[in-house]
Amino acid sequence: MKNSYSTSLNLQNTDFGLLLFRLIIGGLMLTHGIPKLLTFFGSEEIVFADPIGLGETVTFTFAVFAEFVCAMLIILGWVTRFASIPLIITMAVAAIIVHWTDGFGRQELPLLYMGGFLLLFFTGAGKFSLDYYLLKKK
Repeated sequence: MKNSYSTSLNLQNTDFGLLLFRLIIGGLMLTHGIPKLLTFFGSEEIVFADPIGLGETVTFTFAVFAEFVCAMLIILGWVTRFASIPLIITMAVAAIIVHWTDGFGRQELPLLYMGGFLLLFFTGAGKFSLDYYLLKKK
């Protein structure tokens, strides 16, 4: 019981925690990315917000890349820090620009995602990842 409140890190537990975190946050992000990917390759016309003036198609393409491709990279733990950057940007735009007038209830989810991806940006993927496996071989 005394060790339950210890502030020293157990690296194995930290690496396992990062694995679980990557799987959960990446999997949850895929629930947003897969429908966008299907729409992207579908026959329907793309109707999407253009909050920073790049055009609907460019903005939607970036969102698909971030929410599907980068989420998959995070699940795999491959180029995790780089993969988190488009997700941080996408979630910041969603929270700060797209949902600015909708109130905190609509901003909360993108802010939570952004916080999670910021964590992965600073920590990396951990030991149970392709990043670790591939860098270990070099």
